[in-house]
Amino acid sequence: MRGNKRNVYISCICAVILIITLTWLSWLLSDSPSSAAGSMGDLTLDYFLKKGAIQGRDAADINWYHAANSKDKINEALQGPAQMIEADVLLRGHDPKEPIMAHPPHTDSDITLQDWLRVVVNSDKGIKLDFKSLILILILSLAAVKPSMALLEAARVQLEGPVWINADILPGPGGRATPLDAQAFLQTVALRAEGDVLSLGWTTGWSPDTENPGYSWEMVQQMEVVCRPLKQPVTFPVRAALLPQSFPQMQWLLQQSDRYTLTVWTGQSDVLNVEDLLPYRQNFSKSRIYYDLLESQITKFKTLPGYT
Repeated sequence: MRGNKRNVYISCICAVILIITLTWLSWLLSDSPSSAAGSMGDLTLDYFLKKGAIQGRDAADINWYHAANSKDKINEALQGPAQMIEADVLLRGHDPKEPIMAHPPHTDSDITLQDWLRVVVNSDKGIKLDFKSLILILILSLAAVKPSMALLEAARVQLEGPVWINADILPGPGGRATPLDAQAFLQTVALRAEGDVLSLGWTTGWSPDTENPGYSWEMVQQMEVVCRPLKQPVTFPVRAALLPQSFPQMQWLLQQSDRYTLTVWTGQSDVLNVEDLLPYRQNFSKSRIYYDLLESQITKFKTLPGYT
């Protein structure tokens, strides 16, 4: 009898310990920023892998077509090898005021966003819509967001490929342009872009023959606070020439959530030593860093010892 009571007592203790352990694990997982309820990961690579456009989950294999802001350019992009097509969206500067495809300083175009989407839905390409934050067109760009999202929502059933929505929402190193209002932009976009990748960046600048600061701790921490409540996957567009002095900050940022990736880009006049990008290639998962570089740069980068 005493033995039975002792066994029951031990069983009760074990059950209590098990309940406490499971409760603690449940709390730990629910408190983890990468396990937020309802959050989504970036499915861009999975999509192109399934299509056979890439051979593995390596974001460096994604190619980009830029500034597809005219009828000729979008047709060229659709016939080309790039998996992702980037274009700029503004509200036309005169009546009829509707979203158009144009890059500053232009405020008009031969193609509207609605017609652009009608062409794109016939392909399996991914798209990246860029809302610019230059001072002269800030109002036109922000005003274009709501009607653009409505048009995108109407076309979404037919869109096959990934959709990225890009905007600079915070000031960054050397940035002189005024960023889009983060709260206003995300309030408009987040509810209508549940399955999209939000490409959220900083305004930046780069000057030759001067010391260009990298992304500060304050900058990355402020961005993480903004992005933490979001459910969508987020990619941070980061300027390649500023990355050598920003490694600890970017490492910390990616550690905050598995929803986060980086998209490394370069300015046309930036001086970039692609060797400086190797620490990112070697220390982060290859699925978490996209490289939107000049063709000559990405070609050289892929031939460097230590790239693979």
